[in-house]
Amino acid sequence: MTVPSHLGRARPAARPLFAAAAAAATAAAVALAAPAAASAATAHRQNAGQAGAVFVQTDNTAGNQVVSYARSASGTLTLAGTYDTGGLGGQLTGSVVDHLASQGSLQYDAQRHLVIAVNAGSNSVTVFGARGTRLHRRQIIGSGGQFPVSVAIRGNLVYVLNALRGGAVQGYRLSPAGHLAFLRGSHRRLGLNQAATPQFTNTPGQVAFSPGGTQLIVTTKANGNDIDVFGVRQGGRLSASPVVNAEGSTVPFGVAFDQAGHLVIADSGSNALSTFALGAGGTVTLIDSVGTGQAATCWVAPAGGTLYASNAGSGNISGYTSSASGQLTLLGQTSTDPGTVDAAASPDGQFLYVQTGGNGIVDEFSVAAGGALTSVGSVTVAGAAGGEGIASS
Repeated sequence: MTVPSHLGRARPAARPLFAAAAAAATAAAVALAAPAAASAATAHRQNAGQAGAVFVQTDNTAGNQVVSYARSASGTLTLAGTYDTGGLGGQLTGSVVDHLASQGSLQYDAQRHLVIAVNAGSNSVTVFGARGTRLHRRQIIGSGGQFPVSVAIRGNLVYVLNALRGGAVQGYRLSPAGHLAFLRGSHRRLGLNQAATPQFTNTPGQVAFSPGGTQLIVTTKANGNDIDVFGVRQGGRLSASPVVNAEGSTVPFGVAFDQAGHLVIADSGSNALSTFALGAGGTVTLIDSVGTGQAATCWVAPAGGTLYASNAGSGNISGYTSSASGQLTLLGQTSTDPGTVDAAASPDGQFLYVQTGGNGIVDEFSVAAGGALTSVGSVTVAGAAGGEGIASS
């Protein structure tokens, strides 16, 4: 997300701040260096050495797709298939490299082997069954609002965040067969200012479950600068209203949790990563906040014991460690292709895949002990410039 002028003008892309060899040499200051019908899906031969899969959402406004890649043992990606969602991508006014201006718009459910994608332009959600890199489209269902941008999954409970008309979350039950059903009484409006502009900085950023599944977190970005926390009641419905935690002018965006369970927020207004203690009553207490020194710090993804923040305005990612008490240490930056947005790690934390919206490229990195990154390649996703949504299995 490029930060608007009233939050601080985005700076030109930064030059790379490290070399892989230097990162390895200085441990004390590690630098970061159903399937769709045959006419709607193009299948490709899978890599014989496949160790997993990476799924990328194009968010193309002419027709949304999920593109699957086989991940080799060395972390490189090979195109395996392209699958129509049956819906349309969307683009918020003012957005350039991040059309949804959100995190978590594509999710992989390892328990049921499902991929869930939002169709922002058609107010719907698509559920795919996943078998390795092969996808089978099972369902298209309404998002319960306008312009869905983020998905959270916990067991058989799914919540979708809708960004427009003041924002709202909608809950679903996920059946053993992998189908969503609306959860009656689960819809909650966020009550954000619908007239606030530009759209892409004033829509909510992400919906996410707490580690224990008892709370649902929503970030509002510049539209309130709040971290909203709903209680998740027995049966999956939410508290009538959230606890609203005001965070000044930080513009809270992406959500993650560190290994100790602290809430981690990417703050795009202050270009920083922040850790919080999340109270049982829904309040959040700031533990630490450390700036990236970069522009448009909006997304955050964990890989092993390291947190990686994406800086869209600088074309790089910043690495952090978080201590057992939630204190952050900035490790440095690794350059990427232009428009650094959403990211996802392999389940074992050995590889990090970073979506860059400038040209629709996914950059591939191996993750060394201590968090140092080494580029292992990149792939260009057809029709995905400005798109968001990436997941790994």
